[in-house]
Amino acid sequence: MTEAPEAGLERWRLILGRPAEHCTGPLGERAAARDAALEWLYGRDPEQAARGIRPDRDRDRTGGDGASAVTAVDWLDDIHRLFPRETIERLERDAVERYEIHEIVTDPAVLERVEPNPTLLRAVLRTKHLMNPEVLRLARRLVEAVVRQLLDRLAPEIRQTFTGTRSRRPSRHAQARNFDFHATVRANLAHYQPAERRLLIEHPRFHSRTRPHLEQWQLILLVDQSGSMAGSVIHSAVTAAALWGLPGLKTHLVAFDTSVVDLTGEVEDPVEVLMRVQLGGGTDIARAVDYAAGLVDSPRRAIVALVTDFFEGGDPYRLVRTVRGLVEQGTTVLGLAALDEDAVPAYDRQLALQLADAGAHVGAMTPGRLAAFVAERLGR
Repeated sequence: MTEAPEAGLERWRLILGRPAEHCTGPLGERAAARDAALEWLYGRDPEQAARGIRPDRDRDRTGGDGASAVTAVDWLDDIHRLFPRETIERLERDAVERYEIHEIVTDPAVLERVEPNPTLLRAVLRTKHLMNPEVLRLARRLVEAVVRQLLDRLAPEIRQTFTGTRSRRPSRHAQARNFDFHATVRANLAHYQPAERRLLIEHPRFHSRTRPHLEQWQLILLVDQSGSMAGSVIHSAVTAAALWGLPGLKTHLVAFDTSVVDLTGEVEDPVEVLMRVQLGGGTDIARAVDYAAGLVDSPRRAIVALVTDFFEGGDPYRLVRTVRGLVEQGTTVLGLAALDEDAVPAYDRQLALQLADAGAHVGAMTPGRLAAFVAERLGR
C-alpha cells in the first residue's frame, strides 16, 4: 500500500523537527502529540543549541483551566499511548542512559507506572544509592520482575546444556526416552508381517546418553562492578542462579571493584545479589583474581570466569602473573569482556591480549554459550 503524501510529510517533520514545518506543513493532532513527546526528551540535546535551535521541552500543555509543565510521569504516559513497544524501549533507554533523567527510576509515581525492562533495571542499579526506602521498595519490584523474565528465558537453555546428549553408541538400558526408532526398525525387518502390515519387535534398540562428569568441578564467576559492566553484572547474577544446584558443580559468584565481595551465599537469589551490587568506582582486577585463586580446590577441575572490561586500576603485572600461575597449575581461565545477550564488548584490548598470551581464553559470550563452554570442559 502506498503511503499517503500527508503521512510522509508528517514523518519527515517528526524527523527534522520544528524548523522543517514551513516545508512540510502543520502536524495533525496525534503527530503533534508525538512531536511534543520527542521534543521533551531530545530537546535537551546540546547540539540543538549549537545549531541555534531553541529547546522547547517545557512548553505548556493546554487544556483545563491552565497550563502545566510536562513531568516525567506525563511523558511516560504519553509515549506508552503514542508509540509502539520497540520505540518506547528506545525512548526510555535514551532518557535514563543518554540524558540521565534519574526521576524515571527514582520517582515513586513513575516507578508505579513503568513497565519493567532490562534498560530500567540497569538504571536502577546505577541510581539505587539515591533512593529513599519507599522508592527502593518499588525499585526492588522492578528488579524482581526483570530478573524473573531473564531466568524464565535463560535458565532452561543453560540447564539443558547439562542434561546430556544422545550418542550414537547402543545402550543396554531400556528407557523410553532413549528409544532408537530407526535402529529398531532396521534390526527387526526380518519379522515384518505383510498380511497384517505389522512389524514384530524382538530386539528393540536404545541410544546411550553421555553426561558431563560434574562430580569435582568448580566455576568461579568474578564480576567487575564498574558502571560500564551493568548488563554483564545482571546476566552474571542470573547465570550463576541458573547454574546453582546442578549436580557436582560448585558455583561461586564474586563481585569486585577496588575491593572484593563474595556473593556466593546469595547466589540462589539474584535479586538480592543485584540489590547488593554497587556499580561504579575503581577497579582492581588483580586483587579479585588473587581471591579467586584462593578459592580453587582442585586446579585441574576449576574454571575461573573473569567478567570485566580489562581497564585495570590495580597492578596489571600482578594480574598477568596470577593468571599465568592459574593456567600453569591446570585451571581454565576465561576472560569475558561481555556476558549478556548481545555479547558486544568494549574493553582494553592491550591488557586482554596480555592475558590471552598468559593462557586465558579471552572473548565475549552469551550466558548460554558460557554454559556450553563449562559443560564441554566438565565432559572431558
